[in-house]
Amino acid sequence: MTPSTPDFTLDIAGIAGACPAGERYAAGQIAARATPVLSCEGPCIRGDIARMAANMVAEEAPGLARACHAEAFFVPHSAMRRWVATAERTVMIDGCFLECHGRVLRKLVPEEKVVRFDALSYYRKHTDVFSMNAVPEAERRACARQVADAVIASLASGQRQEACTFP
Repeated sequence: MTPSTPDFTLDIAGIAGACPAGERYAAGQIAARATPVLSCEGPCIRGDIARMAANMVAEEAPGLARACHAEAFFVPHSAMRRWVATAERTVMIDGCFLECHGRVLRKLVPEEKVVRFDALSYYRKHTDVFSMNAVPEAERRACARQVADAVIASLASGQRQEACTFP
């Protein structure tokens, strides 16, 4: 039997203020009508590869820019949240089938506006490794490059990735 958890909520402590740099950055992205790119940011190999791939995608694909998931998710009055929530579409690169960030994003952005990718389904390596430091950086970058190339090609063609089948 596979463990499963029904929908749940977390109580998050409130916050006053917002990141001044994040506010300027997000306001500029809103004005430019840029598409936010979010990714898994986990410390495991899968999260590191997804993060690197998202950086590559945002740097190389016109009209895309990285968004701060923490500010978008946990600072509801921020420009970062407003950008992610109101963008025409949002790109989400999850690190694996758990879709940790993607599951949060689905509560913030209508599902039809999210273009989701599972990084692991592109490179299919290191499934028995947790620590990103257990894999040499050059290998992590090569895997991220594979993911980024696939994501950029998919976005250019207008295709959406189906749900991951690689648990």
